[in-house]
Amino acid sequence: MKCVLSRSYQKNQTIGSLIAFDGEKRIYSCKTIELPWLNNQHNISCIPEGIYEVIRIIHPAKGKCFSVQNVPDREGILIHKGNYINGTKIDSKGCILPGLAFMDVNDDGFIDVCDSTIALNNLLSLLPESFKLIII
Repeated sequence: MKCVLSRSYQKNQTIGSLIAFDGEKRIYSCKTIELPWLNNQHNISCIPEGIYEVIRIIHPAKGKCFSVQNVPDREGILIHKGNYINGTKIDSKGCILPGLAFMDVNDDGFIDVCDSTIALNNLLSLLPESFKLIII
């Protein structure tokens, strides 16, 4: 299995579409939101494009989620639930937040993802213990 994350870089965030494939068959898709691209700087940037191994983990703070392995000059990058990248509440310091749609969840003027828990649970139920993530 593999997932392809296609990104659109914006000033304040990076939005994307994550598609899971079993061979050539598309089995699931959802939206993603990440920090903007700021040259892979810790805690303020999304991670570089590339091909990564991803493993399922139970994180002490985030619970069941996925860990993106071998990110250049970064560690602790996860795919976990969360809605916000901008504003007064931020749920990521470089991680990938899945959701079912884009919307301004908390009316602060910034795009968020909604139904992140549902999207993450769908990924957890469909994806194996490890898979490839291709970020373009």
